[in-house]
Amino acid sequence: MSKRGASPPPGGALIKRVRSSSPQPNNQIAISSSNNEREQGLIRTVKRTSGLEAPIISLSGSHGAEIMSCKFDPSGQNIAACSADRGVSLWKTYSPNTNYGLLSSIHKAPILDLQWSLFSQLLYTASADHTINIMDLTNGSRVRKLRAHRGIVNSLDRTLAGAAGTELLVSGSDDGTVRVWEGGEEGDKQPVAVFEIGCPVTAVCWSADGSNIYAGALDNEIHVLDLRKQEEVYTLAGHTDTPTSLSLSPNGSFLLSPSLSSQTLIHDVRPFSPSPNRVHRVLVGAPAGFENTLLRGAWSRNDDGKRVGVGGADRTVCIWDVDSGKVLYKLPGHKGTVTAVDFHPKEPIVLTGSKDGTMLLGEIEPSLAV
Repeated sequence: MSKRGASPPPGGALIKRVRSSSPQPNNQIAISSSNNEREQGLIRTVKRTSGLEAPIISLSGSHGAEIMSCKFDPSGQNIAACSADRGVSLWKTYSPNTNYGLLSSIHKAPILDLQWSLFSQLLYTASADHTINIMDLTNGSRVRKLRAHRGIVNSLDRTLAGAAGTELLVSGSDDGTVRVWEGGEEGDKQPVAVFEIGCPVTAVCWSADGSNIYAGALDNEIHVLDLRKQEEVYTLAGHTDTPTSLSLSPNGSFLLSPSLSSQTLIHDVRPFSPSPNRVHRVLVGAPAGFENTLLRGAWSRNDDGKRVGVGGADRTVCIWDVDSGKVLYKLPGHKGTVTAVDFHPKEPIVLTGSKDGTMLLGEIEPSLAV
């Protein structure tokens, strides 16, 4: 009598089951060639770190051209993005991630940068049509239009200055000037101050106390401008090509500046820096590509700036640990150059915008150094 062989499993495939000495969490992904739950093999456990509905969320369908900048509002509940299609889209950060607003054709040319007001329902936008618009988000109307420059306005930033808490804007343009404006719904149409840099300005950023302005320009330097004296006080060197954006750390001590050389620098802007050239870190891993795109980086804010992120022409976003200079994440998902990065103010969430016209929200691990 011959011995009967073992019956093959349903579906004809052998399944290796993973042993476990402890109960598994609920957030698991399983794979099996059978519908039998007893024969499923665990391949990954997903640890959730934020209040997002899913670890990765795509925000798409509102723009027909590349996204130039995207940012969380100060509360982290809303997102604004501007595009080369001359529109601005408004989104809810959390479920159901509604695209609740679309401001179409508010400029006559691509919108290159935007900023949320720090204390009111206003949005500031800068455009290649040489103007700055101030939009009221409660009704979607434009409350002010500033004929700001004689060239493309590449960058915009805002700060609160003075005991009264006046909001000031600073803009940098291809006309070689940096200009300061009074923000809010009411204000003079003439600039508060004008600084002549002498070559196109690609990036601007306020200091923590609003007394200085950092301006990156085509001469590969970052010019430090004193608003009270209305003069340049010194420059930050180190770049071999044009800085594409500037972002100040949450504690106001360091300045992040990606560049067209594919090298990202962190400058020490404290009054007394231990480094003679003020270069605190040199970061590599985010290629700028050949398109000369103004890539916009950012600091993490939920952990007091322990990490920085910059997108690249390789369609990924690179996130570094500031203390060690090591790459922590190289996040894929986009189909075009990642033009803009921002971090949620309260949770470990990164927001990215791309030339593919979409944005991605993604969870990252909380910083261990918080």
